[in-house]
Amino acid sequence: MSEPSTEQLIEADRRVPDVGQYAGGVTSDAHHAALRASVRQLGRLLGESLIRHEGEELLALVERVRRLSREDDPSLHEVLASVDDATAVRLARAFTAYFQLVNITEQLHRWRELSGAGEGPLAATAGRIGAALADGTLDADLLHDVLARVEYRPVFTAHPTEASRRSVLELLRKVADTVAALSDPLRPRIDTPRLERRLAELVDLLWQTDELRVVRPEPKDEARTAVYYLHSLTGQVVPDLLEELDRTLGDIGVTLPVGARPLRFGTWAGGDRDGNPFVTPEVTLDVLALQHDVGLRTLVEAVDGLLVEMSPSTRVVAASAELLESLERDAEALPITYRTIRRLNAEEPYRLKLTYVSVRLQRTRDRLAQGSPHEPGRDYLGLDEVLADLALVRDSMLESGDRLTADGGILRLIRTATAVGLGLATLDVREHSEKHHEALAALYDRIGEPDTPYAELDRPARIALLSREMASRRPLLGGTRPDLPDTARASLALMGAIRDALDRFGPDVVETFIVSMTHDVDDIFAVVVLAREAGLVDPGSDAAAATARIGFAPLFETVAELEQAGPLLEAMLGDPAYRRIVAARGDVQEIMLGYSDSSKDAGIAASQWQIHRAQRSLRDIARRHGVVLRLFHGRGGSVGRGGGPTGEAIMAQPNGSLDGPIKITEQGEVISDKYTLPGLGRWNLETALAAVLEGSVLHRRSMLPPEVLERWNATMDVLAGAGQEAYRALVRDPELFRFFVTATPVEELGAMNIGSRPSKRPGGEGDLSDLRAIPWVFGWTQSRIILPGWYGVGSGLAAAREAGRAETLAEMYGSWPFFRTFLSNVQMTLAKTDLDIAARYVRDLVPEGSAHLFDAIRAEHARTVEEVLLVTGQSGLLEAAPLLRRTLAIRDDYLQPLHALQTSLLARARALPEGAPADGDLQRALLLTINGIAAGLRNTG
Repeated sequence: MSEPSTEQLIEADRRVPDVGQYAGGVTSDAHHAALRASVRQLGRLLGESLIRHEGEELLALVERVRRLSREDDPSLHEVLASVDDATAVRLARAFTAYFQLVNITEQLHRWRELSGAGEGPLAATAGRIGAALADGTLDADLLHDVLARVEYRPVFTAHPTEASRRSVLELLRKVADTVAALSDPLRPRIDTPRLERRLAELVDLLWQTDELRVVRPEPKDEARTAVYYLHSLTGQVVPDLLEELDRTLGDIGVTLPVGARPLRFGTWAGGDRDGNPFVTPEVTLDVLALQHDVGLRTLVEAVDGLLVEMSPSTRVVAASAELLESLERDAEALPITYRTIRRLNAEEPYRLKLTYVSVRLQRTRDRLAQGSPHEPGRDYLGLDEVLADLALVRDSMLESGDRLTADGGILRLIRTATAVGLGLATLDVREHSEKHHEALAALYDRIGEPDTPYAELDRPARIALLSREMASRRPLLGGTRPDLPDTARASLALMGAIRDALDRFGPDVVETFIVSMTHDVDDIFAVVVLAREAGLVDPGSDAAAATARIGFAPLFETVAELEQAGPLLEAMLGDPAYRRIVAARGDVQEIMLGYSDSSKDAGIAASQWQIHRAQRSLRDIARRHGVVLRLFHGRGGSVGRGGGPTGEAIMAQPNGSLDGPIKITEQGEVISDKYTLPGLGRWNLETALAAVLEGSVLHRRSMLPPEVLERWNATMDVLAGAGQEAYRALVRDPELFRFFVTATPVEELGAMNIGSRPSKRPGGEGDLSDLRAIPWVFGWTQSRIILPGWYGVGSGLAAAREAGRAETLAEMYGSWPFFRTFLSNVQMTLAKTDLDIAARYVRDLVPEGSAHLFDAIRAEHARTVEEVLLVTGQSGLLEAAPLLRRTLAIRDDYLQPLHALQTSLLARARALPEGAPADGDLQRALLLTINGIAAGLRNTG
């Protein structure tokens, strides 16, 4: 047999399906017609609601503004200028309500189409794994090892990009349920009048509900929102999804280990302290108490639901001796429960056991709420004890030959409990690196070491000092707690809260301490030393003596930091004391990659490419040190912050960088879009889990010849370099800051109660560097420039093409998942960009001295569209995604008037005398337009 050609090897390496498969592919005309029918129905009901509550005049004004906007009629400006503030509020609410209804019905139809499109993502992945086992390209032992550590963990963050209140989301979910019931072909016709009236009622309630939060949410409010979704997923999605994973693997003769944890959840709500002064140690503990209260209640519901059907009797089947012995211990520990259940259930050991489990879970919930001590045998200290009791039931079933039942409801319960634990999700803690150095400076000053004050040490000297400190194991504080500066007391209080949380809630409650703005290894070593002071870690004198109750993860946020990610990991793992800590954590090292700030710093092309290269370097270094790399991708909802379809993003990672576990943030409007409807939540989780499984098992190495990779790398270097140069030339223009704050409503975002964290960093210079990445993206999106998602890509592609790399670009797009996914996401952002709408903002709001920058933006946009089409071979944007193209067209009819209203209101507010605040109605109307545009575009940041 002849050797394969380079072209064949390229194609063989392309193991990810075509772009769009994980996202559901192309919609059918029938599905689109059904979507349009639902949109028309809800639009009619909203119009009727407007008439009932506001009169026909408002509906007439809505239709007039919409028509003038669509026709770009110059008289629209006069019409909106004549509208008083109170009427502007109602006008903005009408368009916003329309988008809310369109979004939820689009989600419903999207799920229906996905669920009816044939085999699901897990089945497809299992099929490819089965084929690889059959042809010998995949080793069965390797598969078993990887399955034991595969873990997809979506992490629900509290980042302020969700513009919809939870009350509104609840109503919209009920709207979707009613629309689904009306279109059910098996529904009795007699139900039609009742359902139609119910739908009208819900639309009416939506109109009567305030879209805007009255007060800014606190961290605990944000945690309640995360818990709302986690509770829904645990009850309605997780059990079926994990059972489907078992089934699909079983179809190819593969068994998922019972102790495996392929799916779990994480959260930052209550743990993300970076830039948020409202996240205190007390708040962290309160949030964890809330999570466990709901989590334990959810597990009790699951256990109680199962024990109803656990009726096997010892008159029919045999129970294991181990199970019967455990029942005797349970009866002794819980005598009241025993006396209650023994008469009716004495011969039903499985029901007896699950009743004891339920009681112990309830007692655990009471113990945590009251702060009372653990009572062995009467409540649970941690998840392992729960799983041990459930395993007794399953093992007894297996021993008696009842595999069907053993792999049925009881395994579903074990899998669910393993996934969500006692508290639904694991909390990450994040803090800025400088906070830890400030604390250590105070501690070292107290003991008079070193000779040069800690705060004055250069970085190499600080690294050497902290490395010795980790190895020495001496306490810096001893047994006393002297008066210390606030910064030191705050850091020590946080470490103490983590220790208390682990003692109270169990070992999985807090797993990782994330250090933002990590520049070098001293930023990690500093946290380790502080954690040692709280008894959280002890490097020991050798690996056997080391203990570590938490792990530590650097967060690389800028392009410069990403470039140094590999060398920094090498230095971390090369330190003997730190390496022993990693060993104590199961030889797993987590690294967090920041998409938002790197994109804001250097543009999307340089950011995406540097993150990709960093992953390769981190992969190779972790392998050399025998460490499993767990990458944590800090992605936002918008493309400018790393957003895009999750499954495609996972499959686009470098070969071998995914070795089982992966964490990915879920933020803001992405959470509601993906998880409000349980069916859609199931599909999104399944898609991501399938990609993690396939990437970990089948994408461990590249089959590409080195010369191909070299050519692709060199082309991306040209593209990213030219893209970064073009991007920085714009954002470093002295007029850009003024252009941005006047051409967008970013200054008004501060008044929106959409998050507890301030939108600007404290103590800044009053320029772009002060602004966090979220409002940076949010602002550009509102005015439809959406610059962070595409600016510089056109210049980069043009530079590569002019360097004679046009054929290589086409080859990369056809065969490289990373590049194809990158261009797919840029293309979507280009399609949502509307510079004709943006021109109104510039014309009406931007000072003359800054407006010229719009010419550069227009030129780069045209260049980017042209270059993307050249590479993809398309005649127009989104040619391969008609569903998205049609959806955007539907939305534009209602987005245009909202943009026109927003520019009119911004001009009105900015014309007020300096220092004069906008009155209540004017501010409210402005915020409603922001809310409505966010709902319409579904990419608020």
